[in-house]
Amino acid sequence: MASQKLTEYERQRLENIKRNAEMVAALKLHSKAATLSAATAKRHRTKTYKTSPEKKPKTETPIVIRRSLRTRGMPPDSKGLPDDFSDNFDKTPKSVSVIKPQSPRVLGPISMVDAFSGDDETESNKMLVGTILSIAKETQVGVSVKDVKDEIFSEKGALGSCKSEGFESLGTEKVDESLSGKRKLVKGVVKNEYLDSLVKIEKSDQWLESLDLKPENVARLLPGRIMVVKFFPCSSVRMIAAGNKFGNIAFWNVDSNNEKEDGIYLYRPHTGPISGILIHQHSMSKIYSSCYDGFIRLMDAEKEVFDLVHSCDDTIFSLSQQPNNSETLYFAEGRGGLKVWDIRTGKSSKNWMLHEDRINTINFNSQNPNIMATSSTDGTACIWDLRSMSGHKLKTLKTVSHSRAVHSAYFSPSGSSLATTSLDNKVGIISGVNFEDACMIYHDNWTGRWLSSFRGIWGWDDSYIFIGNMKRGVDVISPSQKRSVMTLQSPEMSAIPCRFDAHPYEIGMLAGATSGGQVYLWTPC
Repeated sequence: MASQKLTEYERQRLENIKRNAEMVAALKLHSKAATLSAATAKRHRTKTYKTSPEKKPKTETPIVIRRSLRTRGMPPDSKGLPDDFSDNFDKTPKSVSVIKPQSPRVLGPISMVDAFSGDDETESNKMLVGTILSIAKETQVGVSVKDVKDEIFSEKGALGSCKSEGFESLGTEKVDESLSGKRKLVKGVVKNEYLDSLVKIEKSDQWLESLDLKPENVARLLPGRIMVVKFFPCSSVRMIAAGNKFGNIAFWNVDSNNEKEDGIYLYRPHTGPISGILIHQHSMSKIYSSCYDGFIRLMDAEKEVFDLVHSCDDTIFSLSQQPNNSETLYFAEGRGGLKVWDIRTGKSSKNWMLHEDRINTINFNSQNPNIMATSSTDGTACIWDLRSMSGHKLKTLKTVSHSRAVHSAYFSPSGSSLATTSLDNKVGIISGVNFEDACMIYHDNWTGRWLSSFRGIWGWDDSYIFIGNMKRGVDVISPSQKRSVMTLQSPEMSAIPCRFDAHPYEIGMLAGATSGGQVYLWTPC
């Protein structure tokens, strides 16, 4: 049978189909669609903590079918209500005493296995304890922490220094030579210039632009808002500790290859918001933590226990230690009080009232540990000299005033400057020989009630301050330029980072924690 002759419409339709097919083949849409679907299937899984579901015992409740007296063939109950029913009804609520629930706080040591949250607590706890003990052993037996830090700084290029015995001036040629080595971290040229003991550093924007947030460096460590995030002060293992508002403390071994646990270990040694975590470089197997419930606990990895160090009825808002003294704790207790605790005797050696309201942060000068800075909700940040604080004669070296609460006050790595962060949308920079120079830089610090307050921290020198941004970024403030010079952003960030910590020995490694329990780890490319 002869094929029918195509009409003009059908011939034009076939030509359009052929032309469209050639166009799709030229654009390679099918191959791109296949590549996109494969990439979607292999999307990186976000690391998260593991929790064991609460197993509720099965109770068989008998089914009771209600039947009236009439259907059961019984006579009606003709007694009725008693005559004094109304009187008894009025008196009953007043006579019943309200039973208060008992506090879940444990006034004593808590085993790490009992405090662990997750499946296979015994095996997971052993893995974390082994990692911490190996880190502590390497620090004590191997090269000293100071030597490691000096070696890293010499390899990567000194990002800042000050005129003191513990630092050595590096020229531009030496920095350029270090940048051409195996570990190319700082891509810009760094120049150190000294002028009246102040740090003056010039740096290209390429170094900051090299910071990157990779998908494998994003993890959800805790449920709820993170209050504190800290790096372990070691260079062999990248380990992070964080505490949330529910009393949980999580440890994240970033270098862990354990796919089951993702290197995340979750504990609950406290019952309220964590206000401080201390990991001293000379005793990393002993980690102190403070809480709003008035407790300070010591996580001893050797004994595998959260021991009770101090308990009180007041709230503990912050916790700190001098960099050269691991036997003394400084913590803020109640409204404006600061207590000095001797770990060896287990007693308080000093107790001062420094502010009119709660103390949010306690920080010590790295070059002179006798110089201390405190920030308070009363709207001030103060610098103190511990050598002159005796009795009731308390006099500050410097008082910085803000119009709203001051949530942080941190000394720069060189100790020559102080950075404050306040709810009045200002970041204060106090510098000078006697901290006489002060400037205020505008920054939106109004986080609201659902986010942790912003606390700007110094980087690895005196050049930049890192602080959270309400648009899901990290603002980088230059004290010399008195403004924000750039913002670190990444599509991997799904929440606002509020609390930060810079790795003390890995230059360019920055950890940011959110109010949703996530931790972002920025690293150089």
